[in-house]
Amino acid sequence: MATVEPNLTRGDPRDELIAVVAIMRANAVSATKLSALLDNVGSAIDLLRDQSMVFETGVRSLLLGAVGQTHIEAAAVEISAWEAAGYTAVTVLHPSYPTNLQEVFDKPPLLFVTGKWDDHAESRAVAVVGTRNPSADGRRRAALLVKTLTEASITVISGLAKGIDAVAHRAALKAGARTVAVMGTGIARRYPRENASLADAIVASGGALISQFFPTQGPTKWTFPVRNITMSGLSIATIVIEAGVTSGAMIQARAALTHGRSVFLPSSLVETHPWARALVEDGVQGAHATEVSSPTDVIDRLDFTLPEMSSLVA
Repeated sequence: MATVEPNLTRGDPRDELIAVVAIMRANAVSATKLSALLDNVGSAIDLLRDQSMVFETGVRSLLLGAVGQTHIEAAAVEISAWEAAGYTAVTVLHPSYPTNLQEVFDKPPLLFVTGKWDDHAESRAVAVVGTRNPSADGRRRAALLVKTLTEASITVISGLAKGIDAVAHRAALKAGARTVAVMGTGIARRYPRENASLADAIVASGGALISQFFPTQGPTKWTFPVRNITMSGLSIATIVIEAGVTSGAMIQARAALTHGRSVFLPSSLVETHPWARALVEDGVQGAHATEVSSPTDVIDRLDFTLPEMSSLVA
């Protein structure tokens, strides 16, 4: 197989970005496998310069597909357009790639950010997720939970969807706290349209919109479950308010357990949904979700000491 000799500098963040985008646009390898290769090799440019390298994937050998010079040139042009539009693109090789996400095995190789990702603040981010069609009680409980989390200086992450996600973001904004939306579309799209103003408000408040998809990617059945897995990786814990067995929130709860992250499920959910009870009683790969009865129960069970705790438990 012919090798590519790109005029790129190994370790240069923009050149590494060009190489990552070229590989992804060429469909040379899946996103998850590309992240694993980059972890292994440490440079996308090295992958381009020697595409004959073979890596053991555990069950079979993986040969990286061909990437041509045209892919590299097109990637450079595309990145310039993103920069002009105000989108920040960060590869898994970049120092500013989120620390929490860096720790999981199925992280995306590329992220797009609008607004401000604060890695120090987001190191204590908690995801609040749930159904797009919540009950009035579910909305109330989600807002109360978010209020409690923000009082403890915890960033609230959710998915910008209708229902519980939107309630969580709005409650955080109302409290003047940080919130981050992990999108199931490209960063240039606003879905659903009714939450476009909410997305703008998140950015205006100092929060961020994050997407692992190319900017113009529209909503599909596959992008949202993938988004939920990434949201789990960005968070130290996932809390599901209300959700059915086919929901993205359920997918995220299972992913969080495989990531070694905490999963909190309210008693009301565990009592009414077999999938939730199974995550508490049976777990996933030896990890179990935790049933909780109140927002302060969640705070008490988080894995770090909060300086504001005295005001909550007094």
